[in-house]
Amino acid sequence: MAHVQVTIAGRSYRMACGEGEERHLEALAAAFDSRIAEMRRTFGEIGDMRLHVMAALMTADELAETRRRVEALEGEVAAMRAVAAANVDRSEKAERQLADALNLSAERLDRLSRSLGPGADAAG
Repeated sequence: MAHVQVTIAGRSYRMACGEGEERHLEALAAAFDSRIAEMRRTFGEIGDMRLHVMAALMTADELAETRRRVEALEGEVAAMRAVAAANVDRSEKAERQLADALNLSAERLDRLSRSLGPGADAAG
């Protein structure tokens, strides 16, 4: 297990993380610290705990909105896949119908050719 030293709102914290996740954890801490600093500029000194809670709630709200959007996009993708599958089915049906029509036409031409007799081919 790796450890990282991060600073949030002027306080240092030693955090554990998985090997190779150090930079990611540092980036998350920096983003959270930046959000707290922005809120401090907006609301003034209202207490670290309150700022941290507000920043956490804002982050949770963004996460909830992102999840909602992902679910909506997944629904759209599922609908598009259904349309695509229906189009493939229609296309395959049309191909079968075309193949049947071509086979029927070939059979008719073959019958017509045989009905005209063996000398009909050379007469052309």
